[in-house]
Amino acid sequence: MDEKLRNLMALGKEHYLKHEYEQAEAYLNQVVRAHRGFADLFNMLGVIAHGQGRFTQAQEHFEEALKINPNYTEAALNLAVTYNDLGKYKEAKEVYGQAIARSRAEPRQLDSFVKGKIANMHAEVGEAYHGIGLNDDAAAELRKALALCPGFADLRTKLGIILRDAGKREEAVHEFEEAKKANPHYHPARIHLGVTLFSLGRKDEAQKEWEAVLSEDPTNKSCKMYMSLLNA
Repeated sequence: MDEKLRNLMALGKEHYLKHEYEQAEAYLNQVVRAHRGFADLFNMLGVIAHGQGRFTQAQEHFEEALKINPNYTEAALNLAVTYNDLGKYKEAKEVYGQAIARSRAEPRQLDSFVKGKIANMHAEVGEAYHGIGLNDDAAAELRKALALCPGFADLRTKLGIILRDAGKREEAVHEFEEAKKANPHYHPARIHLGVTLFSLGRKDEAQKEWEAVLSEDPTNKSCKMYMSLLNA
């Protein structure tokens, strides 16, 4: 690669990291037109296209990245998401399955970005199960997500909600408490903890959780509504 292309690549990556996607795309396109051997550049172009709703173009970029590097887990997961957005559910499932199989076969640890991506995909499946009342399946998916990212307060809160809806209120309290430990300022965890405690008749404890949220966010409408229940 000549010096000009190296400079274009450096500029493209710099703008990409700053989320200046229009400039990044212009530079990266110049590089890949001259040299199609960089899987990471095609992945970046795919992310940019996907973020702008150009799903078909994003698909082409991610597929090109995987042609160059079939073991590129991040590109595979991005392609699976894009297939899903295009309604290509069978293809999404296949690509996702292949990515997971490859990552399990590799001796190295998954990096945090990929772990988060996979965890969120499990969470999306869990929410789909939850939406049709299959709470056990939903909880299983959220537990898979938390096995990858145990410190994600939002995922643990979702699991708590699923358990509560399944009638497992004490287990739900445990998950909300764990979410609160992971991030004491994540208000949904404390709000739902309060709701669950209230449903168990532990009104004083519920009040403490809602008051804690209101001390940080005095305009929180959910907490105000729940506090009115206590006053009533």
